[in-house]
Amino acid sequence: MTAIFNTSGNDYRELELKDKLPTMSHADAMKLLTGNGNLVKRPFLIGEGKVLVGFKQDAWKATLREKTST
Repeated sequence: MTAIFNTSGNDYRELELKDKLPTMSHADAMKLLTGNGNLVKRPFLIGEGKVLVGFKQDAWKATLREKTST
């Protein structure tokens, strides 16, 4: 769950989520993410057996190359 949080953002630090997330329920974490877009790590891609979060150039290239070659 923590992979989709923007851990380098001000809101993450101000809410002290580093200490709170490990014990937070999935439902509470989702409420935070849906209520505050600044907490969401971007870019992200979810679809057809693929999930990418954050920008890792090699992973994005490989995934997009796979998709365009099928």
